[in-house]
Amino acid sequence: MYLSDAVRDRIRYYQNQKNMSLWALFKASGVPMSTLAAFMSKRTELIKLDTLLHICEGFGITLTDFFQEDVFKEVEQD
Repeated sequence: MYLSDAVRDRIRYYQNQKNMSLWALFKASGVPMSTLAAFMSKRTELIKLDTLLHICEGFGITLTDFFQEDVFKEVEQD
């Protein structure tokens, strides 16, 4: 699995956990809806770390929480 796919999966995981749509994540994180939609639909392959930090803040978690998943130990580079 590529890193970008693992990040997308983890965002979807937290969306399900927090019962948040992309719109709700946009409102909670301040990350533009166009940025979220482009990344989640794979139109954009890369996400900036500061963008991911804002997404984590929108979920009420830390970056450490986000990356504490075994899938990140086995990812391939994009």
